[in-house]
Amino acid sequence: MAMANKKHGGNSLLLLIRLISLSSYYLLCRVPHATSLSFSYNFSNPGVLTSADLTYMSNATNASGRIDLTKDTTWSTGRVAYGQPVPLWNNSTGNSKVASFTSNFTFAIMPRNSTGQGDGMAFFVAPYPPTLPQDSNGGFLGLFNNPNNTANAYFPPTVAVEFDAFKNVWDPANTVNHVGVDVNSIVSLAYAALPDASFNGTMSAWVRYDANASTLSATLRFDHLPELGLYNVSATVDFKEAGLPQQAAVGFSGATGDFVERHQILSWSFESTLVSVAVVNTTGTKTSNMRNLGLIAGLASTGIVILLIVATWLSYNKYLKRKGTNQTQEAPLRLHGEMDDEFEMGAGPRRFTYNQLSQATRGFSDEEKLGEGGFGSVYRGYLQDQGLHVAIKKVSKTSKQGRREYVSEVTIISRLRHRNLVQLVGWCHDADELLLVYELMSNGSLDKHLYSTDNILTWPVRYNIILGMGSALLYLHQEWEQCVVHRDIKPSNVMLDSSFNAKLGDFGLARLVNHSRAAQTTMLAGTMGYMDPECAVTSRASVQSDVYSFGIVLLEVACGRKPVAPEEEDESRVLLVQWVWDLYGRGELLDAADPRLDDGGGGFQPLEMERVLGVGLWCVHPDYASRASIRQAMSVLQFEAPLPELPLEMPVATYGPPVAGRGYYGSITTTSSSAGANTGGHSSTGDRTAEHSFASSAKSAGTHGTSFVTSNTAPVGSARESAMPSHVADRFSTHSTDGRSGTIEQFRSTR
Repeated sequence: MAMANKKHGGNSLLLLIRLISLSSYYLLCRVPHATSLSFSYNFSNPGVLTSADLTYMSNATNASGRIDLTKDTTWSTGRVAYGQPVPLWNNSTGNSKVASFTSNFTFAIMPRNSTGQGDGMAFFVAPYPPTLPQDSNGGFLGLFNNPNNTANAYFPPTVAVEFDAFKNVWDPANTVNHVGVDVNSIVSLAYAALPDASFNGTMSAWVRYDANASTLSATLRFDHLPELGLYNVSATVDFKEAGLPQQAAVGFSGATGDFVERHQILSWSFESTLVSVAVVNTTGTKTSNMRNLGLIAGLASTGIVILLIVATWLSYNKYLKRKGTNQTQEAPLRLHGEMDDEFEMGAGPRRFTYNQLSQATRGFSDEEKLGEGGFGSVYRGYLQDQGLHVAIKKVSKTSKQGRREYVSEVTIISRLRHRNLVQLVGWCHDADELLLVYELMSNGSLDKHLYSTDNILTWPVRYNIILGMGSALLYLHQEWEQCVVHRDIKPSNVMLDSSFNAKLGDFGLARLVNHSRAAQTTMLAGTMGYMDPECAVTSRASVQSDVYSFGIVLLEVACGRKPVAPEEEDESRVLLVQWVWDLYGRGELLDAADPRLDDGGGGFQPLEMERVLGVGLWCVHPDYASRASIRQAMSVLQFEAPLPELPLEMPVATYGPPVAGRGYYGSITTTSSSAGANTGGHSSTGDRTAEHSFASSAKSAGTHGTSFVTSNTAPVGSARESAMPSHVADRFSTHSTDGRSGTIEQFRSTR
């Protein structure tokens, strides 16, 4: 009778949880979701220029590794646009939604000769489908019809960021070149004056629109003249008031007049999200989202109730287990229906049946197998109802770790949305099978290409991969609602799409951490060679340990060498970090570059290589408190901040056993270098020690005698023109106007 009551009580509890979950599901369905769009093109990659999602107009053509907007002639005009509509605003749901977007692109403007420049190019937002305005050549930059021509009766609404290389009568009086924001007029609403003749090389631009602030801003960097720094312009823009429709076209336009110059697009990424914005009524109060506050409050209350019920139920089960009255043993990691409800409330990943995935992989045929590991196997599949090629991970039934990773992957990655993260398409836990369905990355993982002897990854592709990885980590660490610590960053977990864009995957070891803490004690996890040495001592998962792994991958991509090379006869070359740091201290940092880049890798850019190697060393700084944050690292990699200041030698720190009340401690030995008459430029200032307190809850087993190199120098991120020691920086001073291109040997020859 007692057992029957327990069973009845358990069923009632599950029924109550289901009812509450359904209520939560209903409430969530009432809260509007953001609509997002993103794409990324590197036009140097094969096949990208002929994408069906690129629309070429007039003189715009695809060339070798780039898009040419204009011909190499006078009075030429051209446009290229993304072939799908981009939502700008939407009032149909009763909630005002406006798109916030970011567009990053690399482009080049190159005059034919020194007689003059003309006329410029622009990034535009215009009505969809895209068209080229008639009579828009010369100073109208392919953006607007000539208003002085009476034959022009229709002037499509257009918002643009222009890069004007020729001074017309309507342009600012104090400059020949400028970057400006245009709204339905070639006369810039706001502008930033630029040095004369600065549009003569490769540049990078970031265009951002903040829907809540109604602000369009642009940042310009001259890659060929990095000493010029950054130029910024912003203006208040309302796309709806400007007359733009809900569906818009985005792209680039360019034009020449009496003078000839080339306008080229080298890469382009775009990300847009429709978000609800507050609308002010006539009484001055915000009303747009007020209707949702009750729903959100109700949802929060419901969530608290669910947590209390589940906590009570778990405590009761634990009590029964202790008393020996619980007769049934629950299978490990049993997956309840509530778990499915939670995942299916969003518009993202969906649940598949085992039969669907079996059919997609032809019965999990060996011919469709892409790889195999301790967790299980990965198969190529095709979902006919979606017309989608996918990769399906089938977790081994004997892998307990694989089952834990399955739950971690579904509960974390299903909620993440970023262009540099592998997208989870769905999951399945039917018939005692655990399967994860991902978008198929046609170029596989980074490690396979990095060490390929057939096709060497060019430097532009490598640099784009590095920026993609950094963008993904920035999202995980700082931009999502919670901080996600990945814990297993390595080349085999960096996947490459058809355009060789990087997408971080494998979240089986990932952990959610509050932004306020950003660290937690957990079981030791990761891959040797990429794992932060501190983790082996403290078992702490943190953003700093992710940054360490990121730094190792940066050095590996730049050098074309694995973290540990035991086959090396020269002991100084066995450990990648130590080897690169030694080269840095000797002023020979570029000698660490993958030699294959000079033997046909192509596109080598020494200033970018210097950034990658310098940031790599900064990220693997053995003192975790002196490492870069991922945002700092990205700022340096994107030439928005100077290189860090690093010690010329790697000092050593030894972490000992835990001390009562303080947890683990470490003594940090630091060697500083400065010019000295008797030491050839190196003088030891002696040793300093500093104690670092780590989590007192870390495990003490196996920590005695653990040692690794670290440093506690002056602030690593201190701003200065170059991270290089003066004797190294001098090597580059004579080449400051050569930009970022060249060969390794050209830079080595300056020593």
